[in-house]
Amino acid sequence: MQAIDLLLTRRSVKPQDLIEPAPDGVDLDRILEAGIRVPDHGKLSPWRVQVIRRQGQDVLGDLYAQLFVKEHGERASQAQIEAERQRPKRSPLLLAVTAHPEREHPIPVLEQHHSNGAMCMNILNAAHALGYAGNWVTGWASRHPAVKQALGHDEETEIVGFIHLGTAKEAPEQRPRP
Repeated sequence: MQAIDLLLTRRSVKPQDLIEPAPDGVDLDRILEAGIRVPDHGKLSPWRVQVIRRQGQDVLGDLYAQLFVKEHGERASQAQIEAERQRPKRSPLLLAVTAHPEREHPIPVLEQHHSNGAMCMNILNAAHALGYAGNWVTGWASRHPAVKQALGHDEETEIVGFIHLGTAKEAPEQRPRP
C-alpha cells in the first residue's frame, strides 16, 4: 500500500467493534516508535504512553463504575454502571496518552500539545499500516482526577486521550467528509 492510500483508507473503528488480535510485541513496538516520530520542536518529548492490557482494563473499569455510582447515586441504573465498567474494556488493548509540556520553556505549550495530537494520529496510522484498527477517545474519564491518580498522574496532568486498538470485526463504513 502506498502511503497516500494508507492515509485515505484509515477509519476510526468503534472500540466495541475491535476484536483480537491486538498489536503486541514487535507490532506494538513499531506502532509506538512511529508514534514518537512527530514534530517535537525543542526535542521535549511532551507525551507519555501507557499500555493498558486486560488486567489493567479490568481495574480501570471497576474504578469507572465506582466513580459513576459516586457521582450519580441512585439515579445510576445497573445498565449505566455496567456500561461504565465496560468502557475501558471495549477493545483488546488500550493506550493512555498524557501530555507533559514544559511550561517554563521557550517552545510554546500549544506547540507541545500539537505534538501530542500528532503522536496520537501517528499511532492510529501505524496501527492501520500493520493491519490493525483503532479509535481515539476522551470523555469524562480523561478529565477525572481519580482516573489520573489511578494511572499514576497528578491532577495537573492532561490525558490527551485513550486509544483503543485491535482488529476490526468488519471493514468500517465510509462516512461523508467535508
